[in-house]
Amino acid sequence: MKITTVGIDLAKNVFQVHALDERGRAVLRKQLRRDQLAGFFVNLPPCLIGMEACASAHHWARTLQKFGHSVRLMAPQFVKPYVKTNKNDTADAEAICEAVCRPNMRFVPIKSIEQQAVLSLHRVRQGFVKARTAQGNQIRGLLGEFGLIIPKGMVNATKRVPTATDAALGNDQWHLGAAVVYLDGSSKQCQ
Repeated sequence: MKITTVGIDLAKNVFQVHALDERGRAVLRKQLRRDQLAGFFVNLPPCLIGMEACASAHHWARTLQKFGHSVRLMAPQFVKPYVKTNKNDTADAEAICEAVCRPNMRFVPIKSIEQQAVLSLHRVRQGFVKARTAQGNQIRGLLGEFGLIIPKGMVNATKRVPTATDAALGNDQWHLGAAVVYLDGSSKQCQ
């Protein structure tokens, strides 16, 4: 029994492994905990391993490549047509194993740690920008209820809100200063 192809269904704690021999017959169906996965593959002769490109897939791909395996990541929508029965971990691992063998399958490049770090930074910044925009829109909406119309855009919100509220309602009657300070600080953080 020589394992040539393996499909792994990644999860948070328990991974499902499905392996084929050189004739394409299933020779192994096994559940492995997170701490067992590396130990299992370090002792396995080099083979083709397929995984869906999802959370932790790039980490596991880099780890398994260090053991000499050839690792391929696939987008989940390209694996889905190969699921034969109801969706469960065992069926998903089998479908991944089947999909990785297809010659016309499109694979996702495995990202390095540096590439993932840059992408993480961009995602965090995008979250800050989204929160800042939501806060600015909320402030503009609240001011609209008082008849104060501020044009769209963060520049307009941070520059016009303090003067518009002071002029229209008086500094002692309206306390929106904390929200404006927060909005201004988040604008500088997103730049």
